[in-house]
Amino acid sequence: MADRLFSTFVFASAALVVSLMLWVLADVVIEGTAHFSWHFLFAEPADAGRAGGIGSILVSTLWILLIALLVALPLGLGVAIWLAEFTGKPSRFAPFPARNTGMTLDILAGVPSIVYGLFGNAFFSIYLGLGFSILSGGLTLACMILPVFIRTCESGLRAVNDDWRRGALALGMTQTAAIWHILLPAARPAIIAGLVLGIGRATAETAALIFTSGYVDRMPGSLLDSGRALAVHIYDLSMNVTGGDGAAYASALVLVVLIIVLNTLAQSLVDSWFKRRLAA
Repeated sequence: MADRLFSTFVFASAALVVSLMLWVLADVVIEGTAHFSWHFLFAEPADAGRAGGIGSILVSTLWILLIALLVALPLGLGVAIWLAEFTGKPSRFAPFPARNTGMTLDILAGVPSIVYGLFGNAFFSIYLGLGFSILSGGLTLACMILPVFIRTCESGLRAVNDDWRRGALALGMTQTAAIWHILLPAARPAIIAGLVLGIGRATAETAALIFTSGYVDRMPGSLLDSGRALAVHIYDLSMNVTGGDGAAYASALVLVVLIIVLNTLAQSLVDSWFKRRLAA
């Protein structure tokens, strides 16, 4: 009886979550399709976003996301390797820097995005003199992605059986070669999961970008120009622009499709890269 009740609870919870997700997606697809067109995808906004399209906003969003990923992925993977392979197993007797780093990452992963936005504004926009720019927004998003990405990759590396490490040592491989050719491919699912989580959080972020990349909806001429991200545009249309609901729904539909495409592309690129590493 207890097993049946528990199974029923689990399936009911899963069904509820999936139903809510499908409800939201259906609402976005139905309302967004009614206002979507190819002209909307490539034209620049007009009349405060009520008319025109999201061409310049889409370009700004992709630039911000590209900067965030280029900064966060190599740095995050390097820190994850250091924590998992060079600091030993986590315990109260582990080296203080390792314990301190892990605890700090756990705290940073739960910090509200508005706090990252204020930090990005104070450090990147004001202290470094980058102002309200795409570069400031991308660097701020990189700070947001790092804690989750590092902890996810670290968990994947720690989950690899130690027999793989001992086998590599027995074959005379250096630790660097073992990490590069054996451990990273073995931890591929965790790395992909961290990448997907990072892309999802960065693409849909609003609060942090309001204080860093800004509100300007024109086509950016450089990385130091201000640029409005797609999530910020949706927020502005929904909250501040009368009659902007149709454009907001169409923009939300584009955002959902963009996240799906980017996640699929990221998984394909990571899989192909690891396959080349294994072949080498």
